[in-house]
Amino acid sequence: QVQLVESGGGLVQPGGSLRLSCAASGFTFSTYAMRWYRQAPGKERELVASISSAGGITNYADAMKGRFTISRDNAKNTVYLQMNNLKPEDTAVYYCNAVRWRLNEYWGQGTQVTVSS
Repeated sequence: QVQLVESGGGLVQPGGSLRLSCAASGFTFSTYAMRWYRQAPGKERELVASISSAGGITNYADAMKGRFTISRDNAKNTVYLQMNNLKPEDTAVYYCNAVRWRLNEYWGQGTQVTVSS
């Protein structure tokens, strides 16, 4: 029953913006911390950003600070990633991840982001 469905990816030019969404169902969304990861071809999966269950605490990888913003709407069971000033090195598949510490963890299928001229 658990589902995490990412959307909003696509092709953008360098300097452009995208807003990714992850719609959750099948679990109590408001009790889970949410994270965005990404993985480029030939590279390991890396953490992009995280947000606490109530949205009060956010963290970002250094390369994303000042450009990306993670947010959530618990009433809609959705987490977002606003990406600004995109660079070619941001090209990757972006994955939504739900975590309840020491209990369980869920993953979405990913959405492709391509930054190119």
